[in-house]
Amino acid sequence: MSPLLEIRDLRTAFPGARVGRGRGEPVHVVDGISFDLDRGEVLALVGESGSGKSITALSALRLVPKPGRVVAGEVRLDGKNLLELSVGEMRRIRGKRIAMIFQEPMTALNPVLRVGDQVVEAIQLHETVARADARARTRALFAEVGIPDPEERLDAYPHQLSGGLKQRVMIAMALSTRPELLIADEPTTALDVTMQAQILRLLRDLQRERRMAILLITHDLGIVNELADRIAVMYAGRLVELASRSDLLTNPLHPYARGLLAAIPALATPGTRLHEIPGVVPSASRWPTGCRFAPRCSERFEPCTVQDPVETTRPNGRRVYCHAVAEGRR
Repeated sequence: MSPLLEIRDLRTAFPGARVGRGRGEPVHVVDGISFDLDRGEVLALVGESGSGKSITALSALRLVPKPGRVVAGEVRLDGKNLLELSVGEMRRIRGKRIAMIFQEPMTALNPVLRVGDQVVEAIQLHETVARADARARTRALFAEVGIPDPEERLDAYPHQLSGGLKQRVMIAMALSTRPELLIADEPTTALDVTMQAQILRLLRDLQRERRMAILLITHDLGIVNELADRIAVMYAGRLVELASRSDLLTNPLHPYARGLLAAIPALATPGTRLHEIPGVVPSASRWPTGCRFAPRCSERFEPCTVQDPVETTRPNGRRVYCHAVAEGRR
């Protein structure tokens, strides 16, 4: 069976800084990303802020904020390249077959409309259904995602709901058209630890019941064990490692993936200093030559700073982009 979503050599660029009267070279924020997502699978796209995770998701939905644009690659849903569709055709797919939960529900919800009306509007945008029926479905969705007193909450405004309830409304809206693929961009960032666990458990249960594919975007490797089947680690606009959850969490091969795991507080030895990766993710306008992680990597050697790492593929489909792995050092 072919994958539900296929992303091939995706490149998304923004105009560079002006030089004199010129426009400057384009800055590739996403630079050659490729991965597949099967039906019913959960793939976690992880990495520090600035790695290009959210822009990858927005590129797949053709929602890259201007003046950015996808400049190369393919995004195929059931074999159809979404980048070649008309605006109208893409609008019918976006929100219907592919839905997205954004990072901050307060800014994603319209503050002057009742939350129930916003979900009803989403349903009626994609389906020919009476308003009363759409409202009844919204009430059922609110109950399904664990919103207490769903009938009463239909008429609430966003400011009358807690952060956790607003996020549940966003999940209900995303599920309202029964999408095949759900993109969840940092779905627990603004929530406390208890609410994070509840939202992750809710997403896991809904995904299993509905057999949805989920692309989970996060900077926190500590939460992917709740949901992910596979993990793709992204750094500086590129993938550095893609593996099954068990392979990556028990034996990460790329130094950056190992650094992310070592920085998880729950995995640290009590009484020891928490590991940190030195430095920061470089600006997209100043990507380093060679391996982009090399300036922060304690294991770099001569090829790392001058040559792009090649892909090393293991028999189980694991992909790593690292000179040390390619040369058999790991």
